[in-house]
Amino acid sequence: MTEEINIALLAEVKRLADAVQRLAGPAPAVNDWDAADCFVWAPLRHYLQPVKKPNRVALKLIRGVDHVRDILHENTERFAQGYAANNVLLWGARGMGKSSLVKAVHEDVRRESGLPLKLVEVHREDIASLPNLLDLLKDTPYRVIVFCDDLSFDHDDTAYKSLKAALDGGVEGRPDNVLFYATSNRRHLLPRHMMENEQSTAINPSEAVEEKVSLSDRFGLWLGFHKCSQEDYLGMIDGYADHFKLGLDRDKMHAEALEWATTRGARSGRVAWQYIQDLAGRMRVHIDRD
Repeated sequence: MTEEINIALLAEVKRLADAVQRLAGPAPAVNDWDAADCFVWAPLRHYLQPVKKPNRVALKLIRGVDHVRDILHENTERFAQGYAANNVLLWGARGMGKSSLVKAVHEDVRRESGLPLKLVEVHREDIASLPNLLDLLKDTPYRVIVFCDDLSFDHDDTAYKSLKAALDGGVEGRPDNVLFYATSNRRHLLPRHMMENEQSTAINPSEAVEEKVSLSDRFGLWLGFHKCSQEDYLGMIDGYADHFKLGLDRDKMHAEALEWATTRGARSGRVAWQYIQDLAGRMRVHIDRD
């Protein structure tokens, strides 16, 4: 009888221990900085997921944004070398290569300098976990660019407060070995109609959106991306075609590319790349952007 009671108690203790473990969540993972140069932040496990083959395009293939490309490259190079650099907000027209430029510049600077510069992507929904990420990064021997793609905030979204503190605030402030790059279609990271609505209904319109608008002020560099001209668009097409050795007649290719853009209602780097993918597929040519 006593043995049966002991077995029952052990089973109950094991059940309770398993329940506590489930409530506690998974144990923090061991991060290996040597596993890759690019990582994705997984906040539940405090884990930096290595990305063995990043989705990126070679810097030389990005056309039509030469001025902002040079500014971002210089800023990133200074940071990699241990000098002062600014957080960067890349904003503007969709499909013009904002996120592609960040990844391409990171790889180009890393290769040219030979310095172990790391890139950590944070998903938009994980912005509130930034303090935990920075606490992890501050003790690493590496220079790290924290990157958030398509960053924006909706009404009553308070996650931006974590980002404000991470960029320029709090007692500790941003670690010296960390820089923050973000892309957005919005210069002030929230829709214009929200700003106008809050201004029209507030007791003090000038202060109604100041807290949210001030977030973009914490980026030392604003790099604007505008819709490309037909000339720039065709230049992107030619650059891709030359790089991948797509031997289609140039006039025919331009005519197809313009028709392709017309059917999508826009000219952009993304549309140019989509056309090149279609062309390469029809010509049975393998392409690799890296």
